[in-house]
Amino acid sequence: MNGQLSPRAREILEAARKLLESEGPGALRMRKVAERIGIRAPSLYKHFSSKQALEAALISQGFDQQAALFEAALADSPQPIVAMAGAYRDFARRHPHLYRLMYDTSLDRSLLAPGSEDRAAAPVIEAMGGDRDLARAAFAFAHGMTILELNHRFPAGADLDAAWRRGLAGLQASFRATGMEDD
Repeated sequence: MNGQLSPRAREILEAARKLLESEGPGALRMRKVAERIGIRAPSLYKHFSSKQALEAALISQGFDQQAALFEAALADSPQPIVAMAGAYRDFARRHPHLYRLMYDTSLDRSLLAPGSEDRAAAPVIEAMGGDRDLARAAFAFAHGMTILELNHRFPAGADLDAAWRRGLAGLQASFRATGMEDD
């Protein structure tokens, strides 16, 4: 994705990413991004047509990053479902503000870099043996667990690792029930 952007657009995107990561989605304002790189806010619109376009570029960047992590997880593990869930959870923990931007708001897919979302989804679908419905169920489980963890919604002392194992075991059982193996 970044290869398609001008050097100035890449600089803007980098400043926006740093602002997002340090202060959260609420701080992501065009004026603040412009201040970080020493230009006036209207100059940003030469590179990104709107704040939503800038957010979509960040989301696309996040999808590209997730895709690389997911592809590596699939390549290195005899248990693709477990590996994918671990990569997903780790990404969210390391980039909670980007994660929220990616998954906690409505998404105008027309603004995304072409193919970025599909590239991130492809390894998940592959890990589920090509079953898109099972991949959606796995995503729903992983997202639900992840966002609840990020928002500190589990009771103190809850064994989240055990909950992940139990949920993944259920997904693996479903995977096996369809005639596909994951171990």
